[in-house]
Amino acid sequence: MSAAGLSKPRLERMHRVLSGFVERAELPGLVALVSRHGDVHVETLGTLAPGQPAPMGRDTIFRIASLSKLVTAVAAMILVEDCRLRLDESIEPWLPELANRRVLKSLASQPDDTVPARRPISVRDLLTFRLGIGSVMAPPGTYPIQKLIREHQIGGDGPPMPSQAPGTQEWLRRLGTLPLIAQPGERWLYHVGSDVLGVLIARVAGQSLGAFMRERIFEPLGMKDTGFHVPAAGIARLPGCYSFNRRSGTLELHDSADGSAWQGEPPFESGGGGLVSTIDDFFAFSLMLLNQGRHGPTQILSRAAVELMTSDQLTPEQRAGSEVFFGNYRSWGFGMAVDIRRNEIYRTPGRFGWDGGFGTSAYIDPAESMIGILFTQRMMESPEPPKVFSDFWTLAYGAME
Repeated sequence: MSAAGLSKPRLERMHRVLSGFVERAELPGLVALVSRHGDVHVETLGTLAPGQPAPMGRDTIFRIASLSKLVTAVAAMILVEDCRLRLDESIEPWLPELANRRVLKSLASQPDDTVPARRPISVRDLLTFRLGIGSVMAPPGTYPIQKLIREHQIGGDGPPMPSQAPGTQEWLRRLGTLPLIAQPGERWLYHVGSDVLGVLIARVAGQSLGAFMRERIFEPLGMKDTGFHVPAAGIARLPGCYSFNRRSGTLELHDSADGSAWQGEPPFESGGGGLVSTIDDFFAFSLMLLNQGRHGPTQILSRAAVELMTSDQLTPEQRAGSEVFFGNYRSWGFGMAVDIRRNEIYRTPGRFGWDGGFGTSAYIDPAESMIGILFTQRMMESPEPPKVFSDFWTLAYGAME
């Protein structure tokens, strides 16, 4: 493996291309980081809000959305290594609300047209999103279960707003009233597994999910600005969050810093999408994973645990129907995607990470000793995300010496 890092002329190209997105008002600002063999490059571009002078900075606090899933998976594996959780044991002793599951006969079935689950949900099912319930990738209202998931505020069917979520116990009670969509272990379904995993971690640890993460992950890694809400002292560093209206070509406010849904402690700490963080905090977390569980003198996880988490855990049959997430070039480990085929400049088999719906992206590439992180405040869109994401990754890999 080469000891070379990053090319300065090609990093200047990255600066020019990323600056164009801000200059064209496609997003107010961004913070980007690329690291390779200890050579670290950071871009801070634009402002916290359109037309406002406050600049983006390395200490800007972003809603990282589904990048929370990686952190929650690490928290769960800490408990596995403590032998307080075991991957293939049932979650029912800790989460009796989810015992004796019923499963829809088909996705189109009415909620009472069910059969018994063939086995309980396991910890492994939560980590691999094979618990049997999650996002249904179809137009809203296509299937009866979609309406129930939305009415019960289970999550995974739209951007989170933490201040409006039901409390943890109520959320779990509501989930327990719903049938599963698939038998446990049968297929991958997005998002809900991480939220259930967060509740499980809290119950096993005997403390809130946020407190456990702070004690076992954030404080050891020096992640001082990461958590489930933004304290008053940090609120000036929280940018607005925007969606892009393709018809008008303008940005529309989703959540402002003033009165943000992340200002106070949330009623439900969402392990699937509730965290905020900074570029340097998430870089410390990513470095720990790149270094096989170690950060400086601190060992968060064993090498074996990180290798398990970041390896493909799905069969092709379990991935079937999730092509919108995976295409034919990636799969899923524990709480994160894993590239399995090179179809782009930036996809290396073994590269792992994920993207967040509020405009964040982070991947670690062990083969290249590389980390890339892009934080924006422009929400992802379907079916095609903003081009800044694919351009960032193309530029990052193009900058390798």
